[in-house]
Formats: sequence, structure tokens, C-alpha cells
Amino acid sequence: MTFKPTVPESSGMKPMNVSTYSCGDISLGCSCGDCPQSPVCANTALPPHHEGGSCAVRIGSLKAKCVDFSLTILYIILISMFLGWGLFHRKRKGNQTSRMNPLSDIKDSGEVIRKKDENLPSQMVEDSPQTGSRVQLSIVQGYMSKFYRRYGTWVARNPILVLSLSLAVILLLCVGLIRFKVETRPEKLWVGPGSKAAEEKRFFDTHLAPFYRIEQLILATVPDAGAQKLPSIVTEENIKLLFEIQKKVDGIRANYSGSMVSLTDICMKPLDKDCATQSVLQYFQMDPQNLENYGGVEHVNYCLQHYTSADACRSAFKAPLDPSTSLGGFSGNNYSEASAFIVTYPVNNVIDKEGNETDKAVAWEKAFIQLVKNELLPMVQSKNLTLSFSSESSIEEELKRESTADVITILISYLVMFAYISLTLGDTPHLSSFYISSKVLLGLSGVMLVMLSVLGSVGFFSAIGVKSTLIIMEVIPFLVLAVGVDNMCILVHAVKRQPLELPLEGRISNALVEVGPSITLASLSEVLAFAAGSFIPMPACRVFSMFAALAVLLDFLLQVTAFVALIVFDFLRAEDKRVDCIPCMKISSSHADTPKGITGRRPGLLARYMKEIHAPLLSLWGVKIAVISIFAAFTLACIALTTRVEPGLEQQIVLPQDSYLQGYFNNVSEYLRIGPPLYFVVKNYNYSSESSHTNQLCSISQCGSKSLLNEIARASLTPESSYIAMPAASWLDDFLVWISPEAFGCCRKFTNGSYCPPDDQFPCCSSDTGSCGLGGVCKDCTTCFRHSDLNNDRPSTSQFKEKLPLFLNALPSADCAKGGHGAYTTSIDLQGYENGVIQASSFRTYHTPLNKQIDYVNSMRAAREFSSRVSDSLKMEIFPYSVFYMFFEQYLDIWRTALINLAIAIGAVFVVCLVITCSLWSSAIILLVLAMIIVDLMGVMAILNIQLNAVSVVNLVMAVGIGVEFCVHITHAFSVSCGDRDQRVRDALGTMGASVFSGITLTKLVGVIVLCFSRTEVFVVYYFQMYLALVLLGFLHGLVFLPVSLSSFLYQS
Repeated sequence: MTFKPTVPESSGMKPMNVSTYSCGDISLGCSCGDCPQSPVCANTALPPHHEGGSCAVRIGSLKAKCVDFSLTILYIILISMFLGWGLFHRKRKGNQTSRMNPLSDIKDSGEVIRKKDENLPSQMVEDSPQTGSRVQLSIVQGYMSKFYRRYGTWVARNPILVLSLSLAVILLLCVGLIRFKVETRPEKLWVGPGSKAAEEKRFFDTHLAPFYRIEQLILATVPDAGAQKLPSIVTEENIKLLFEIQKKVDGIRANYSGSMVSLTDICMKPLDKDCATQSVLQYFQMDPQNLENYGGVEHVNYCLQHYTSADACRSAFKAPLDPSTSLGGFSGNNYSEASAFIVTYPVNNVIDKEGNETDKAVAWEKAFIQLVKNELLPMVQSKNLTLSFSSESSIEEELKRESTADVITILISYLVMFAYISLTLGDTPHLSSFYISSKVLLGLSGVMLVMLSVLGSVGFFSAIGVKSTLIIMEVIPFLVLAVGVDNMCILVHAVKRQPLELPLEGRISNALVEVGPSITLASLSEVLAFAAGSFIPMPACRVFSMFAALAVLLDFLLQVTAFVALIVFDFLRAEDKRVDCIPCMKISSSHADTPKGITGRRPGLLARYMKEIHAPLLSLWGVKIAVISIFAAFTLACIALTTRVEPGLEQQIVLPQDSYLQGYFNNVSEYLRIGPPLYFVVKNYNYSSESSHTNQLCSISQCGSKSLLNEIARASLTPESSYIAMPAASWLDDFLVWISPEAFGCCRKFTNGSYCPPDDQFPCCSSDTGSCGLGGVCKDCTTCFRHSDLNNDRPSTSQFKEKLPLFLNALPSADCAKGGHGAYTTSIDLQGYENGVIQASSFRTYHTPLNKQIDYVNSMRAAREFSSRVSDSLKMEIFPYSVFYMFFEQYLDIWRTALINLAIAIGAVFVVCLVITCSLWSSAIILLVLAMIIVDLMGVMAILNIQLNAVSVVNLVMAVGIGVEFCVHITHAFSVSCGDRDQRVRDALGTMGASVFSGITLTKLVGVIVLCFSRTEVFVVYYFQMYLALVLLGFLHGLVFLPVSLSSFLYQS
């Protein structure tokens, strides 16, 4: 200073004669996070920021992604090859004369004779004349045909025995339902036993402390009319309102086992006295009387800028309060422009969630939510503000409510399907004989068998201790209905196609020979596909696959046993002129005439359409070109769209639409300016003098430029890629400063060597008299160490071991703010530290605000990549931990899980088809069609913005099972038909097309459409939209693309 002050000497003021230091002064030992000019980090370059650019191709003014461009070129090549092959084939075929193979009698090796008369079934009991043509079956199909012929005859003769035995077995399995339990804990549903995140959470909870429970309120302003910017929340009136809210929250008394629980009983208390509530009221020490004493809003504005340095701004729990944790809706550091108060109540958590402490917290949380709904919400709304709220148990409670919110919708969906199934099995309605020819009772009985198969599967796994899930209860009945109804339609329609001149046992036998191998092939494929999914690590998907595999297997067994027996009873009823649903009532023959002879029973309207219109239309050369071109284009487009499917499951979707959490999650995304806490946990930190670990971790003077804390500080400079919001709070830096001689008010000792606290703490400062002079009991205290006692300002092993517990018990105060009690009490595991190794310690920072599911996934991936890189560089074991990691780890590998599961499922179907049919071409076409259905469904997911998660993966696996039903029956019917390829397609669609269309497509459509009225968005998105897309894609691929492929690419029989 080169000028003299003008203040008169009488004022008593005189110039201050002290030295000032730059934060970069080496004697201060500032860290990189506190001082970018610090020598330890001044010469270190910022980490490179890699832009996530994607490959693109530019053609003139048109820019396309490399994937899209490559698929377009591939499409042009494939279509050109197909057209060239087609033209060559047609030209070659036109130059050849058609020749017929010699005819021969049927042989016992599994050959099936088909008569030229199109009204006859594809397999007959009697031998056909020499005018027929034969179809050579595979060895496996031959044995299956022989088995079903004998088995069908036996069932037709002993229907009561078969029905009784099958029902006895399934009811025995249902006994296991007495141990039925539903798993609702998220960590048990989405986290596998070998999960890395689960192991890290377990390590963090046992060695440090479980992450606290969060209860939160968000008060926000409402925009003024015509204003684009929200008004500030920081006003005198709003602060008084916040005090009124706090008073009511403090007054909550929840009843738990006869005792009353208040917030002070369960809240987190860093200094064992006051709750660590995160609120702007902490700038007034949570005392409404201080509002006027400290200056009201002006004091808040002052504290927003000086929250780390001003003693008057220190919270009631003696720690500085970061404004970004208690305010929201501001930009940069303009805290005064905040449009929201964020009040967070951290509540103690325990490792064992079944403990009494957790039960107390849950009881208080329920009372807290009721208070907000009944009292606080009207109070806030009367002040023209909005209020959103949440507790730690809110999501689980709302999910329980969601599980019952759509019970009526689901029941209506199933009832509609039941009604349609019961009607579709009957003959074409005739008023004179409808009450006899209808098969309502048979349809209802078949539906009951489907339900019994589901209950049997659940009962078996419940008996062995496997808990069910909500996904199983919602999806598997739908899946098994799709499979079971299709089999029911196929069996009933096959029996109807048999000549009425044959005895009933002959018709049953012929029908099973005709469709039994097809049903077996489809069911075994589905069972194996689902069983393969039981090896994936995600519990929800694994349990679903296990339950689905057994349910489909039981359904198949009941279809070929109990349902065949029921068909026998139903046809005996119809032949005896007994009324459907009232079989004890018999109608005289004069009132109901049953048509006799094979010509009397005409194929249904749908079957005639399939054979006379649909199949001939698909045999046209131009139609084939159009079908293959359109389907190939759509599939390649869906491959490109699939890359746009994002992993995740938005929390708003899984909650009821009227849930209070809907508004809360929206406000979290809108107002929060800080993300979840992020801990970097260091295992086995060796603090001995011989080890370099200390300098590899710290960030003050003498620390390595690439130490962990310096790297975290540098990563926080590029938050858009690192997702790290700020440098980490370091117990190690504060401890090293605390013991240093420069911090003469911190680590001190009495003359006898015992610990001496700072001058403003007891016993140096008497709380009774308020005297904190220099002449008290602490007048002879000196610093713990001189510079000569330390080695390069680092303590020895014994010094570190001796002073670390004292540091963790030292209270922070004005004379020494570096005391570790409260701030770092749970940051270090002192168990066994006497050996020179600290088993676990953590350094806390924060993620940037995470608004979308993809942000959570990317932040976790970035933190793990950062920790891996630093661990490899420092040769230390370091891992990141945040409370949400355990639930989002599944999304890091969700694509891998989905693709492996789908590949195994489709591969299993291919193997089963190849073994049973012994036809590589047929199996390959089924494989192709299934793959196209899955790819197209994933493309639709991208179009509808449906995310990839456990629910959608389960739906995709289910799509394989339902897709098999659309493919296998048509392909099998084609393989056992005679004639040229177009004729065989016509026969296959005539016999199986109607069953597949009515048994799956229409049944599922009527059931799916009801789901669009669901009150929960997860049903609308993941069940209505995905199921509707699946049914339509399965229908188009199974009844349009598959017949064209069979008639175009399959070798001539």
C-alpha cells in the first residue's frame, strides 16, 4: 500500500501489518480442487475430451450414417441377386417339361399318403390307391407319427383315465402354491448374485456405512403470466413458509410398536446432536428467531456467496451448506435467481433392511407422506407455489399400488380372450344346430387347462423356494394362452377335417398323426428356447425363463392328454345330440340334424379364404417380388433403427399415472443442479512411511501430479464427459493439513503429550463462562509436531497411526475447521488399521445432474472407466460407488444380455427343427423368419421410443416363443404336402393358416386392445404397444413372408 488512510487517529483504526499469500504458495499446500494455481497441478494439462462422433457418409448435400449407407447398399445387392435368380429360374423352368415321380405304396418307414381329393386330410388311416403321391418324412417324424397313431387310439378308448391322471399330476404340482411368494425388492430382481456393483455395495456398507435414506421436498415458484422466466423463490415470505413447513415436519410422531418416532430419532447426526437437514434454513441454524436477528433475505444472499467462510452461515450441524444442495432452478452460480427450495432429510440406514431401525424409518416416512398430502400441499398451493415430495420407501409403496391398479384391466383382457376362444372352436353357426355344434364348454375347459399349466409351473417353483415376480404374473399367462390356444385350434380343426365315416377313435388318431408332430416340434422349440434363458445372470429374466419353460411344457402335455380326452367327450356329446354347456340335456334328432358324410362338413370361411384367395395371390410372381422386397427393406431399416434403442427404464413409466412421484421426478429433472453423491473407494491403503500410497492419493503439497484426488479435480473440469461435478472432499488432505505445524490451531498437545483441542472448544473454552482467553488451561498447548518431526511434511507410520483417531474425533470449529468428526466419521474403516493398512476409505464428490436413464448409465460407465484408468496408473485398487449403481449396472451389459439370450433361444429352435425335420432348408427359413420378427420388433421399439430393459428383454424372448407358433405349423404342413411348391403352400395355408390366424392373431388382438385402457404407462408401452407390434409382425411374417419364402427358396420335394 503506497497511500495513507484518511481515517482519523481518534477512531482507533490503524493499518493492518500482516503478510498475504497466494493460494499457490507452497507453504499453504492447497489442493488442485481449491486452487488451480497450486504448483502440484499448475503444469498439468486438462484431460482430453473425446467427442462421441459417429461415422457418416456425405453424398452431395445428403449426409447419412455409415450403418444406414451400408444397409442401403446391401439391400440393393440382395434385391438385385433375388431378381436375377428369379428371372433365371423362370426362364429355365419354362424350357423344361414337368415330370412326375413314380408312385409307390405306403411304407412303414414313416411315409404318408395323400389323396388327390383336396377335402381329405393330409394323413389317412387307410391305404390310398396308386393315384396318390407320397411324402417322405424324416426318421424322427416317422416315429412320432407311429406313436401318435397308437396313442390317439388309446386316448379315444380311455378318455376318463387320461383326463384323471393328467389332472392329478397338475393338481399335485399346484399344492406348492401354499409356499407362493412374490419378490418385490429391486435388488433381488435386477441384480445378479455375481454382480460387481452388488459386491461393491456390500463392501461399502460393511466397511464404511450404508448410504442414508432420503426424504425430500421441492418447493417451486409458478411462472407469472406472460413471463418466460420463473420468479425467484428466495423471498422473506417463502422463507417464513419454509419455517412453518419445518415446524410441522419436526412435529411428526409416527407410531411404531407402541413407541412414537420423530425425525430426531432417525435422522443422520454428524456431530451426534443436530440433524443434517439440507435446507436454506440452516443459514439461520434452523431457528426461526434468527430470521430477524440475522437480517432475513439479505443474510441468505450473503451466505449463498460466503457459505464456506462465514461463521454466521455455518449450519446447525456445524458444517458449511452448499447452496446447490438446497436450491434449484438457477444457472451457473446465480443462487439468488433460484426458483426452487430443495429440502432433504438424510435418515440413517442399516445394512439389514429387516432391522428395527429401518422399520422405524418406514413408519416415519408413511406419516411424513400423509402430512405432506393432507396439510403441507394445501398450505403451499395457497401461496401460489408447487410442492413435490418423496421418501425412501415411496417407490416401493407406489409399485405395490401399481401391481393392483390394473387388475381389472388385465382380467377384462383375459376374459375377452376366453370368450373369443370359446366361440372360435365351434363350427360355423347355424341357428338350428348351434347349441350342439358350438364348443363353448370345450373352449372354457381348454382355457382352464392353460391356467392350470401356469399354476402348476408357479406351484413347482414355489415348492422349491423360488419366488415369483410381477413380470411372471403379468406375462406368462399371456404367453401360455398364445401357445395353448393355437394348439387347441389346431387339434380341434384337425379332428373336424377327418371323414365322418370313420369311427371317433380313428378321427382322433388321424388328427394326432396329422398335427401331433407339428405341435411337438413347436412346443419343444419353445421349451428349449426359454430354458436356455435360465442361464442369464439377471434374476428377473432368469426366473421368467424358468417359469415360462415349465409352463409351456406343462401346457403341451395337458394339450395332448387332457385336452384330447376333452375333445373325445365333446364329440361324443355332439354325436349324441346333447346341448353344449348343458350336456345332460339331449335334443331329439328331429330338432337338430347333423350333416352326414365328408361332403357335408365344408371348410370354414377363413380356411376357404386362405386356400382359395390368400395362397393363390401369394403365388403370383409379381406379388412374391413385392413381398420379399418390402420385408427385406423393412428388416434392414429396422437393423439401422435398432442402434437407436436406448437402455433404461424411466421411473415415471413404471408408476401409476396418478402417482405423486410423477411430479416429483419431473421436478428433480427440472430443478436439481447437483447429482447423486459419488464415492471413490480405496482398498488397502498402505499409510506406512515406506509406501508411496499417501502421495498417490492426496492433492496438497508434495503429492503426485497424477494422484487420485488431482485426477478427480481435473475430471471435474470436463463434467460433460466425466459426469463429475466437483473435486472430492478428502479426509487425507484435511488430515495432513490438520497435523502440519502451519495449522497451529488444530493438532495440539498438552505438556504431558495428551491431545489438546482448539482454543474455542472445551476445556480450553468454558461453555459456562464463555471465556476463551489465552490464559486458560490450554495456554501451554503446542503443535503436535515440528517440521523436524515430519519427513517431507509427512507423518511416520507410528505418527499416522496415533493421530488418525484423534483427527476423526476432532470437532470442527472456527479455530480449526479441519476437524474430521462428522465430515469423515464414516469415510475410513479403522478396523485393523494398526497394521499400517486401512482396508477401506472413501473420497466423496458428486455426479452432475442426471435427468435421463441414459445419463445414469453413462455416468456409471464413465466413473468405472475413470477408476480403472487411475487404478492401473497408481497400482491401487479403487472403485466408484453411488447408491444407484446397483440398479443401473444391468444396463451396461443389457445389449449383450439381450443378444445372447435371443441368439440362444433362436439357436435352440433351429436345432430342434433340424433334429425333428432333418431339413436344413426348412430349419434355416424358420431361423430367418424368427430373426426378422425379432429385428423388426426392435425396430418398432426404436420408432415408439421403447427402451431396452429387463421387461423388454423378456418380451423379446417371449416373441421368439410366439414367433415359433406362427412359423413351425405352416412349415411342417408345407413339408408333408405334395405337389409343386405353390401347391404345397396352398395346402399348408388351407390346413394350418386358418388355425394360426384364429388361434393366435385374432385371440391376441382382442386381448391386447383392452390393455390400451390401462392406468399404468408400463402396461401401455411394454404390453399393449409391444404385444400389438408382435402380433402384427408375427401374422405378416408367418402368413405372408413365410409362404412366399417357402415357395421361392425351399428345394422342390
